[in-house]
Amino acid sequence: MEQTRALNALEPFVVLSKSATSPRAASDLITQATSAPNTYVFAELLQTPNIQALRDAPEHAKYLKLLEIFSWGTWADYQANAQSLPELSAQQQQKLRLLTLLTLAASNSPTSSTLTYQHLTSALSLSSTRELESLLTTAIYSSLITATLDPSHGVAIISSVSPLRDLSPGSVPSLLNQLAMWSERCESALTDLDAKIAEVKSAAKLREQRKLRAKDAADKEREKLEEEAKDDDKKGKKRSLRSRVTEWGFGDSGGNDMDAMDLDDGGSAG
Repeated sequence: MEQTRALNALEPFVVLSKSATSPRAASDLITQATSAPNTYVFAELLQTPNIQALRDAPEHAKYLKLLEIFSWGTWADYQANAQSLPELSAQQQQKLRLLTLLTLAASNSPTSSTLTYQHLTSALSLSSTRELESLLTTAIYSSLITATLDPSHGVAIISSVSPLRDLSPGSVPSLLNQLAMWSERCESALTDLDAKIAEVKSAAKLREQRKLRAKDAADKEREKLEEEAKDDDKKGKKRSLRSRVTEWGFGDSGGNDMDAMDLDDGGSAG
């Protein structure tokens, strides 16, 4: 979405470049494009014939260099060549600092980074933390970055960066290398995650097996207790029958015969 908005903002200047046939007109167009709101990509304008023609116009070639810095350079690049480049207006300074912030935020990781206030203040030539936080707030509300400011620790935690910088010549191999490294980190993270999932599943299986063994042991113990209870009940009935036989007076001689009798639950004495 941010790319579409940035391209739409640049489109009028691309159209105007067709009629900017003089070096002065092309230079003025560059100044207007780099000062306009919402213009954050410039490759399409940079590639137009009348803008490229400035390379052969000694007095105006510096404007082409300036546009290249706005396309893929940083505030430090401008500072290093400030003596030979056009002076920046307040709007251009703000724009180039925002573009530099995008580069700094994306340089550590394609997904997230933590930048210190001290580093940002120095890299952007800002004089105070208040100026830095104002710039960061502008970047956030302009949807250039998604970030959380932590003034107590002096850091900006950036979770996402809009892809609004143009690629510099020869940067594709480096970009591919960075993407390959990021892909390897993702693969490593996925491998670790799969191992963790397998570990959790294995632990869950062991717990289930222990529960089943415990249940089996409990069932066997219950069955044993039930059998013992049945045996105790049988023995109790036998003792009760003997006692009643004795009470009925079958005599002492009959008592010895009783020991040989099969007195179970199915007997007639019951």
